[in-house]
Amino acid sequence: MSLYCKVILAEDLQEILDLENKKLQEAYPDEMERMIAGWNSKFRLEALNHYIPMGWSFLARDSETHKLMGYFIAQPLLFLDGQTQSLWVEHVQHCSLQARDELCELAYKLGREKHLQRVYFPQENGVPNSVSGFKPETWKPGTISVKTTKG
Repeated sequence: MSLYCKVILAEDLQEILDLENKKLQEAYPDEMERMIAGWNSKFRLEALNHYIPMGWSFLARDSETHKLMGYFIAQPLLFLDGQTQSLWVEHVQHCSLQARDELCELAYKLGREKHLQRVYFPQENGVPNSVSGFKPETWKPGTISVKTTKG
């Protein structure tokens, strides 16, 4: 299968939500569990509305059918963990290992092309397998966090 990648645009939003809802249905047959999982997800509508306009999020499509095969949402971060410029990849979703691998490689190459010091990837959805060739390091920030909400 041949894929092409492009920047996510506002008109791609519903297709992304449809893909995520399909993935949720597969993972959570129970409607209540699925709803709770959606509330706690990284691809909530407000998150997508935050990331997409920035222009650092990409999707992968099948070159022949133009079917959505995966995407990632990301944003640049300035002055994080001693780095001047980094790319934070918040979420990677895919329908094939090829799409996952190509999207992760695209994020890595984007970081190099834009002279960013690091790309931070989530440790989910098999992403660590996709970036193993780039000599990843586990991020161990010397910080603590405190919740500011109940729960």
